[in-house]
Amino acid sequence: MAVVNATRAEVCAVACAEAWRGDGEIVASPIGTVPTIGARLAALTFEPDLVLTDGDALMTAEPLPVGAGPDVPRVVEGWLPFGKMFDLLWWGRRHVMMGATQVDRFGNQNIACIGPWEKPKAMLLGVRGAPGNTVNHPTSYWVPNHSPRVFVEKVDFVSGVGYDRVPAAAAVHDIRVVVSNLGVFDFATPDHSMRIRSVHPGVTVDEVQAATGFSLTRDGDVPETRLPTEEELRLIRDVVDPQSLRDAEVKA
Repeated sequence: MAVVNATRAEVCAVACAEAWRGDGEIVASPIGTVPTIGARLAALTFEPDLVLTDGDALMTAEPLPVGAGPDVPRVVEGWLPFGKMFDLLWWGRRHVMMGATQVDRFGNQNIACIGPWEKPKAMLLGVRGAPGNTVNHPTSYWVPNHSPRVFVEKVDFVSGVGYDRVPAAAAVHDIRVVVSNLGVFDFATPDHSMRIRSVHPGVTVDEVQAATGFSLTRDGDVPETRLPTEEELRLIRDVVDPQSLRDAEVKA
């Protein structure tokens, strides 16, 4: 049974968990608090074969609480150093959920700079692993603050490759979903432009469009993002995130 008193952060965590539904035995690489809660929740419920790490280089038998320090007991199943992660990346046996400082209508992602590359207004992380991720295995994005400054007509710099730029040599190109604090989005359209898959409870489609710098595609009536079940809410609050760190990442 769905729980109606779930917070926005808890709805977002479940939406992130759903990104890994059907993935089976692959490495889930969530970046950020809410995606981490989502991946661990998925592993505890409908995707028990997901391979999770402790956030460093150890594969653990069971999902750890978010924010768990080195003193928290863990059952280690394997070692996953940086080099081996690249092997898994090239084999396509991974699904990462990254952040996005900017994302555009075709799923191009920017985490490198704001403004022109020759003279940027601000330097960010750089491209990091985004190019390799987006041409080798499924990639999703998490945006905790949905606004026209993030959802832009055209990104200032392409870090993660979108559908209008994917090279023919790409082994896999699957921008699975974009989850924000307002809704869930995908690219299941004829031209692979961004579509509203669902809006979170209490959010309207008009509010989402007003917070987006380009026209979003929609298919008829847009449903609400599903609420967590009673068991999922228990796992989020008591097992995966007992410190309520999720509330620091999603205010609304």
